[in-house]
Amino acid sequence: MSSFWSAWIIVLTLAFLVGIIWLLRWNMSNYTGIKEGELMDHEFDGIVEINNPLPRWWMILFWITIVWGFVYLALYPGLGNFAGLLGWSSSNQDVRSLEESQQATAAAREAGLIVEYDRQVDQAEEKFGPVFAALSERPIEELAQDEEAVKIGQRLFLQNCAQCHGSNAMGGKGFPNLTDNDWLYGGSPAAIKHSLMEGRNGVMPAQSQFNDQQITELATYVMSLSGRKVDPELAKAGKANFMVCTACHGQDAKGNQALGAPNLTDNIWLYGSSQEAIEETLRNGRNGVMPAWKDILGEDKIHVISSYVYGLSQE
Repeated sequence: MSSFWSAWIIVLTLAFLVGIIWLLRWNMSNYTGIKEGELMDHEFDGIVEINNPLPRWWMILFWITIVWGFVYLALYPGLGNFAGLLGWSSSNQDVRSLEESQQATAAAREAGLIVEYDRQVDQAEEKFGPVFAALSERPIEELAQDEEAVKIGQRLFLQNCAQCHGSNAMGGKGFPNLTDNDWLYGGSPAAIKHSLMEGRNGVMPAQSQFNDQQITELATYVMSLSGRKVDPELAKAGKANFMVCTACHGQDAKGNQALGAPNLTDNIWLYGSSQEAIEETLRNGRNGVMPAWKDILGEDKIHVISSYVYGLSQE
């Protein structure tokens, strides 16, 4: 925050507090010219107001809140760039990456500052760290059969993975379905854990060497591989150009999990199965990114999530 806006907030906040004090003191005095307890000189619908003072208990509470307001502003951040006497903050502000967050956390601890988010993370790690450590000692296949471990893995999945794969893990356009046992990089426990730990970057290059007609022919042939009814002449023409695709998808078009190249014969599509969607993929390419989670969740938690994901495809 710039110095100008910091000063503006400080002046405005203090001015309001002073204004409230003045208003309260003004209401504590009798400026009506009518003694307390006597009737006022106006009425409405037969109701006459009596000149009564504000209740004492109400006044005391109001003064307490005003005093607390000044105390709070002195101890905690709230007045512009003033950080407060306690050095407390809700979180490390203005971080833009995991690396910046880690650096800010380390700097705050070194300076002896109280960062509420970091404190809660430490408390959670102290309480639940041993639980995850114990679970990580067990094989993923075994955890997938443990009802309590599955519940823990599900909660971790909902917190961290459901944004892309959905709460039911069935994915969406560009995000794989994790329940159908169709895997780009393999569905073994080790492969799933590796995907979560290190992330994946699936690249389908744009086939810019083909013109529009050839793209249509190639897309038609790709559609025919999964047994769909297509124009046989277009498919025949597209088959000749499919040789370019076999480097990744294989001669049998059943994909290559080492490269993350999908099986084109099973009629399961990540970006859509329509003629237009396939042509778009061929013409423009695709770049799917699965972020690495090892520095965010740690291996113990990833081990538990892996068991949950693995179990989804085994049902």
